[in-house]
Amino acid sequence: MFDIKEELKKLPSSPGVYLMKNELDQIIYVGKAVSLKNRVKQYFQQSKNHSIKTMRLVEQICSFEYIVTTSELEALVLECNLIKRYNPKYNIRLKDDKHYPYIRIDTHMAFPRVTVVRNMKKDGAKYFGPYTDSNAMREMVELIKKTWPLRTCTKVLPRDINKERACLNYHIGQCSGPCIAKISQADYAILIQEVVDFLSGKYHEIIKRLEISMGEASMNLEFEKAALLRDQLSAIKKIEQKQTATNSSMEDQDVIAFARSEQDTLMQVYFVRQGKLIGREHFLINDTQGEEIEQIFSEFIAQFYSEATFIPKRILVEKMPEDQEVVEAYLSMHKGSKVTLTLPQKGTKHNLLELASKNAYISLSQFGDEMRRQEAKTKGALGEIQEALGFNKSFNRIEAYDISNTQGIESVGGMVVFEKGKPKRSDYRKFKIKSIQGPNDYGSMEEVLDRRIARLVQKGEEDSFTKMPDLILMDGGKGQVGVAEKVLAKYRLDIPVCGMVKDDKHRTRGLLYQNEEIIIKTNTEGFKLITRIQDEVHRFAIEYHKKLRSKAQVQSVLDDIKGVGKERKKYLMNHFKSVELLRQATLDEIEAVPGITKEVAMNIYTFFHKQ
Repeated sequence: MFDIKEELKKLPSSPGVYLMKNELDQIIYVGKAVSLKNRVKQYFQQSKNHSIKTMRLVEQICSFEYIVTTSELEALVLECNLIKRYNPKYNIRLKDDKHYPYIRIDTHMAFPRVTVVRNMKKDGAKYFGPYTDSNAMREMVELIKKTWPLRTCTKVLPRDINKERACLNYHIGQCSGPCIAKISQADYAILIQEVVDFLSGKYHEIIKRLEISMGEASMNLEFEKAALLRDQLSAIKKIEQKQTATNSSMEDQDVIAFARSEQDTLMQVYFVRQGKLIGREHFLINDTQGEEIEQIFSEFIAQFYSEATFIPKRILVEKMPEDQEVVEAYLSMHKGSKVTLTLPQKGTKHNLLELASKNAYISLSQFGDEMRRQEAKTKGALGEIQEALGFNKSFNRIEAYDISNTQGIESVGGMVVFEKGKPKRSDYRKFKIKSIQGPNDYGSMEEVLDRRIARLVQKGEEDSFTKMPDLILMDGGKGQVGVAEKVLAKYRLDIPVCGMVKDDKHRTRGLLYQNEEIIIKTNTEGFKLITRIQDEVHRFAIEYHKKLRSKAQVQSVLDDIKGVGKERKKYLMNHFKSVELLRQATLDEIEAVPGITKEVAMNIYTFFHKQ
């Protein structure tokens, strides 16, 4: 048994990282320290200076471990990596109400596309945003499509050049036709650089180029082209005017301000590029009562920029982090050049910081109140279910399971996860049934649960399978619940299992627990949550089943045609999109598919028309 008092005596005075664990051996907090001995001991000393969150944390600590590092900077780097890996309950977690969109351009591709994504990745691509106003973002993307003839298709270029005919966008002048070699890679790269400059706020050169092109078109009596260029010019100038100039030095910088309520802290980040304010993002950090704002700034900045694809040379902050030099060294290491944190006292930078601070309080009143309402709603729903089932212990993680097949063909299982009453899609899992033949839902469910629980017991590399569910919901009645209880008994686990039963119209009716049907009033939040979970697991399982069944049907039909192998099957499906459209195609249309010879085309045409 872990003896905290004895282990505290063994702590070294070196810098390092400490990991606090609860009774289930789960990591609930990760911290760094200049002296592990001094820092960790502070948690277990009676102190009025402890924040409410720290007091809650200490109540749950059953053990701890630590990792010694050579410096405080190394400890900060390790702390950030461990927080990302374990996502501890009591660390600051940068989650807002939604993921704002970014515009992404992968300049490492031969012929890049402009796409919209919800998350940034460290993949070497260029990201622009985040755009808190999705309408403004869509307006930007539409303008890019009309102004620069970039491809929008998903073809792999240059591999697929001249394998298919050009799409409609090429024929209406909205694509330069790289798929049919109508533009070189070098010329396409020039178009991409112009788009990058435009998204970076460098409008002057683009406007100048369009004005020259418009003048030339007018001189050559190409009035239609001149009118198009005029409209593009007008749209770019309109967007330029919407951007608020903030700094005459034209430098890139981020601005970080905050707003606090009694319980929470909202961090507001302004993104300034080329002297223009191009966007902002905010994060609500819960339960910060009693915590020093300088400590919150330190943790927030380290986490926020650990995932950033771009770090400016200067970051304006409303409060200087308590370990400023270490944070600056950490940011400089990530950027590869010096990064400075500044707390301006006057001038343009101070005015910008004040603007960010005012907006932080506005966002807190709007976003914070809505977040609290949603949290109260989901907590109320979980509380109602807990009360209906007679549980003493609240549950955070709910896992639900369903089986989908058509007369036993392509049987699959789906697992969905809800945490704190909200779906956690990153933890959803699909199961292709391996050991059961024919329509056997009970056997299929047993296989799915056995595979899932085995992963939980093995405690391998940290993933969704290593997390213990507080409640398991089965889409079905006594049979499905019995299967789950059988598997849990095999692994000697005590996890409550309920069946989600439906009425004659296949609508959610209530829960089945310990062979007794629990009726929950249909107008309550608890009943609505159960309905959402049941609908979600059914949707998830059936979508996977349809995908596999569709794939199997295509394979089974085309595999019977002489001369059609794996590669030709791919060419045909990429060209015709479905077996039905291939069935309706003429012999000439089939022959036109790259990679299909006349003989094979005849085999395909004869196969479908004989049947």
